[in-house]
Amino acid sequence: MTKPPISPALAAARTRLRRARSAVVRCWSHPRLRWPKRVVAALVGCLVLSLLAAGITLRLNYAGDPEPGTRTRGRDAVWLGHAWVDGRNGDAELAALARRIRGTGVRDLYVHAGPLDHDGTLSAKRYPHAGWLLKAVHRELPGVRVQAWLGDVLATEGPTGLRLTDPRSRAHVVRSARQVLDAGFDGVHFDLEPLHSGDRDYLTLLDDLHALTRARRAPLSVAAHQIDPLPALHSVAGFFFNHPKWWSQAFFGQVARRVDQIAVMSYDTSMPLESLYGGYVAQQTELALEATPPGTDLLMGLPGYHTNNWGHHAWAETVTAAVRGTRLGLGREDRLRKRFGVALYVDFAATDADWTAYREDWGARGKD
Repeated sequence: MTKPPISPALAAARTRLRRARSAVVRCWSHPRLRWPKRVVAALVGCLVLSLLAAGITLRLNYAGDPEPGTRTRGRDAVWLGHAWVDGRNGDAELAALARRIRGTGVRDLYVHAGPLDHDGTLSAKRYPHAGWLLKAVHRELPGVRVQAWLGDVLATEGPTGLRLTDPRSRAHVVRSARQVLDAGFDGVHFDLEPLHSGDRDYLTLLDDLHALTRARRAPLSVAAHQIDPLPALHSVAGFFFNHPKWWSQAFFGQVARRVDQIAVMSYDTSMPLESLYGGYVAQQTELALEATPPGTDLLMGLPGYHTNNWGHHAWAETVTAAVRGTRLGLGREDRLRKRFGVALYVDFAATDADWTAYREDWGARGKD
């Protein structure tokens, strides 16, 4: 079969492509680039070796058997969606939740009652059925506390969001916390993101919030970013991507000393394998234990959701791996610590298998 003739435009394009390719080859082969090429090759090699070493380290962190006694202390928590306070969930859903929680170490429910407006205020219209929920939980699950989960996007990496640099906005946040406590919530849980390491305005806000909650004999709880797995990694990530992601261990400790409860969001790690993720959680547990004072409850987050994207691989980030990593880290760093637990995120996405992994691997008492 005779090939169709090539159009003049296509022939010209192919000629330009060949010339460009030849120019690149000649340029890259120039003697003056001999040392720059070696430098680039060395940098690439260092990067590959660093990633390989990090992977081996995380895999080794996941090796071994958890220490006896590294199970629930009765200080666990669950993040609950907004459907519990806007009327979508009712008695049937509460009965199902109660069946899942009874017999476990869950003591706190972080119920989404926000979000806050960008000026820090909170409309009571966001949680019209909070009264029903509070009465029902206290009736069906005596001893379980219901905390109002409040949060907002911070204007740290974009033009819009809550600005903690504004004293008026911080005052509004404190007023919103008082508002939910007046509504009957047992405590307040804050999740403000993205929150950069070293944010002094955040620490000032926590001081003001803790003064309020102490006076009301209510717990102040926060969701925390992960800790630098390598020294100053948050600074490197901030420089290259404008998204530091991690906190320094020192800043984590500053936050932990200002609250009654700190829950590490130990998920969305980009880890591709379950063993690497579990090793990462073990490392995070050890780092968090080192930084958290004895008087503060430390909780490690469990990924009870199954979306897949660049930051979260559901086949790797499992409740089973997170619990095992938590137990390994706890056993290595502070096996006898009492003010410690795990927190499952989030109720509307967690499967029966997630709850089973929590109950069997962590949440059932007296198994060791």
